[in-house]
Amino acid sequence: MRLAQYLALAAPALALAGAYLSQYAGGLPPCEMCWWQRYAHLAALALALVALLVGRLRAGLLALAALAICVSGVIGAFHAGVEYGWWQGITTCAQPAGFGAGGDPLAAIMNAPLVRCDVAPWSLAGISLAGWNALYSMLAGLALFRLLGLRERP
Repeated sequence: MRLAQYLALAAPALALAGAYLSQYAGGLPPCEMCWWQRYAHLAALALALVALLVGRLRAGLLALAALAICVSGVIGAFHAGVEYGWWQGITTCAQPAGFGAGGDPLAAIMNAPLVRCDVAPWSLAGISLAGWNALYSMLAGLALFRLLGLRERP
């Protein structure tokens, strides 16, 4: 159970760290679907933190965290398909980056770069960030489910 707790904390924390690193150090602002993937990882991280505090519901909370991690992977796979042109996205998904950061909203909109969900801003070995998130999240979520299934029964 301890290994499952560590994985439930580490997997979304590392995914979010990578996302924020690519945003702030790499200059890659997130699109709308990128945010959806982050929200799922944030939910998984919150569930994993709560699981540390409670004893009785720990396995259930960790299972929900695993599910949230897998949801991020499914969203990432859908997003990657939109980027690769396999299917259309469900939104127009073009928004100015940095809107809502304070100051003059009109100036922020006019000066912000347009972030599109159907264009991969970066890839490694032909796989976009969304594709890498899909692979990473599905593997981590399924590994967490497997660890939870192997836990000792009372």
